[in-house]
Amino acid sequence: MSTTPSPIRPLGPDLALTGSLGKRVDVLVIGLTTGSDGPEAVLGFGVDEDVLAGLLDDLQAVGATGKAEELTRIPAPAELPVGSVLAVGLGAADRIDAEQVRKSAGAAARSLAGVGTAATTLSSVDLGAAAEGFFLGAYSFTEFKSSLSAPSADAQPLARVELLVESPRTKEPKATLARAAAIAQAVATAREFVNMPPSHLYPAEFADRARALGVAAGLTVKVLDEKALARGGYGGILGVGKGSSRQPRLVQMTYSGAKRRGAKKVALVGKGVTFDTGGISLKPGAGMENMTSDMGGAAAVIATVVLAAKLGLPLDVTAWVPMAENMPSSTAQRPGDVLTQYGGITVEVINTDAEGRLILADAMARACEDNPDYLIDTATLTGAQMVALGNRTPGVMGTDEFRDRVATISQQVGENGWAMPMPAELRADLNSRVADLVNVANHRWGGMLVAGIYLKEFVADGVQWAHIDVAGPAFNTGGPFGYTGKGGTGVPVRTMVSVLEDIAANG
Repeated sequence: MSTTPSPIRPLGPDLALTGSLGKRVDVLVIGLTTGSDGPEAVLGFGVDEDVLAGLLDDLQAVGATGKAEELTRIPAPAELPVGSVLAVGLGAADRIDAEQVRKSAGAAARSLAGVGTAATTLSSVDLGAAAEGFFLGAYSFTEFKSSLSAPSADAQPLARVELLVESPRTKEPKATLARAAAIAQAVATAREFVNMPPSHLYPAEFADRARALGVAAGLTVKVLDEKALARGGYGGILGVGKGSSRQPRLVQMTYSGAKRRGAKKVALVGKGVTFDTGGISLKPGAGMENMTSDMGGAAAVIATVVLAAKLGLPLDVTAWVPMAENMPSSTAQRPGDVLTQYGGITVEVINTDAEGRLILADAMARACEDNPDYLIDTATLTGAQMVALGNRTPGVMGTDEFRDRVATISQQVGENGWAMPMPAELRADLNSRVADLVNVANHRWGGMLVAGIYLKEFVADGVQWAHIDVAGPAFNTGGPFGYTGKGGTGVPVRTMVSVLEDIAANG
């Protein structure tokens, strides 16, 4: 039985525009920058300059420096109708950008557990970034905390943020806040999926939750079960899922937002392995619990297509989300087996732990049948991504022009995708003795690049394509930082929606 919750549920604090400090505000959050003579307060609407100068003296007295994301909280002066003031560092004044505002707002939000309402002047620096940062910094996953360990009242996440702006009732700030809130909710939705344990999020349940979100957003949603997958020839998805008692799915979510003839069509594909043991090629036990995150690409794609609908983008966007659980059993595929991907390419499975590319290939081949102008796929695909780029930098591959476009946009929005090559000489390493392809090379060099080269085989000619490997960036196994807590991060939702907006604007 499905345990699907209501699809419309706020996952962060209420966000509101205001022109003055209200009586309900508990904490005022202001920004500080570093300076040669000590910290400097960032001017923001809603606080008198003389009051701000006095606050700066008090903050300096307790050691505030303005260093990026440094937090200093002091009692509020009598002139302010709040209990306390929290100063958050923004770093050097000449280096402040939207991502730094986002990070600093997130750090502030994380520190304000137990606070009912905060107001902030960071909105004067960058309204959208401040809103996103506060929302995502306050996000926490508590669904499985029982009454014995549930957070106490003074540990509950920040409930409301009032963003101080000069004209809160005018069109521009309202539109900026609406977009930021929608993006933050989408990122948090992806986080929520990733953080859901595999005992409760398996392929059928994942498909049900995706359907609920899609229908609520006005999308057309179709779900292919294991019988439909067999009839359709989706050998990659079936091969990966055949070792589990919980059968695979393929979800198609369609947003028809084109408002003129010639508007672009975009296909999104995300890897949805709800748990990855490695199959017969079993992973080491240490850290395997983190493989609950192996559907991070699918989570991001679902959240993004729903967000495209909410923003009303003038595009046609179709998401293809293959879902499977990769388990070892008497029915699991074996190293040496041959499967047939959707469209007819045969693959010798050398390593059952290189399963993500098998389910992606089916979905990508099917997506290309609809002749999209652009195809973006994303996945927690290779450990080699982390070896090459670390835990916070996605690798971007694909057709050269679109790859570079996606990587540039990713850097602009703070998700920091980095363009990577697909060296032609690595293609020969995918030749099989018995089939058309093998699913891994016979060496460990350039593993992320080899995976991209494999996926390229399933992209139709003429389709602009980008592959985003988020093996590390989709899941934070370390301590919280900026607006990112431990667990699911929601990367690369902000990259993908910004690419969609760029396509809508520029073709």
